[in-house]
Amino acid sequence: MNIVVTIKQVEDPIIPPTHMVLDASGKRVVSASGAPQVMNGYDANALEVALRLKEKHGGKVTAICLADDSGRKTLKRAVAMGADSAILLCDPQWGALDSFGIASVLAAGVRKIGQVDLVLCGRQASDSDAGQVLYWLANILELPVVSPVIKIEESGPDALVVNQLLEEEYQRLMVALPALLGISSEVNEPRLPSPKGTIIATRTMIPMWTSSALAVGDLASKVTIKKLDIQLRTTKAEIIGGATGAASGKALADKLHQMGLL
Repeated sequence: MNIVVTIKQVEDPIIPPTHMVLDASGKRVVSASGAPQVMNGYDANALEVALRLKEKHGGKVTAICLADDSGRKTLKRAVAMGADSAILLCDPQWGALDSFGIASVLAAGVRKIGQVDLVLCGRQASDSDAGQVLYWLANILELPVVSPVIKIEESGPDALVVNQLLEEEYQRLMVALPALLGISSEVNEPRLPSPKGTIIATRTMIPMWTSSALAVGDLASKVTIKKLDIQLRTTKAEIIGGATGAASGKALADKLHQMGLL
């Protein structure tokens, strides 16, 4: 089973907003502490699904990432976790693509890889939470798509049985391969890189495919960022008491009334 996993590199979601600043242009978020970007969490879940399917059925797992040159670090982590190979899609003209543009580049990368049985993506990215790229990607590749997937019940060379999360329940679906799945965090706990995998990753050369390698021209499907703003929330607590329970209740009610909540 040949599987491609799309990986996005994002700002570490555990970094407090107070540590995030904007660059001089006011259009890009940078980490004041210098913390490196990390693999998107849902993509790590997707990679774990791919590795378990490879362990069961054999085949190959390829991780691809659309990023600048720093994306090599995230791809090396994918190799350290167990991916057989990794490819960086990198070109200056791809820096401001919208969801359709990103999907167009990823689709060109998948096609260049060759015959693929399954494409796995995270259900969405932790930085934008848009969840659009995987649907555009499936549309361009003309693959059936199911998302968000919370469980792989059965797997075979020709089909998968998956649980798709709905609003208040889930449905069980059989998906014929080739297909594309959007993986949610409920499906597994991603493994940590092994010592052997880390050594392999340090020695792995990550090829870079540019627009000329993929025959992708200057895409007009771009986002124009005028200005970003980091909003910080402040919280405070106030203890409202009284001599008796009734007095405390009255004082609380008065306070809520003053705040316009009653």
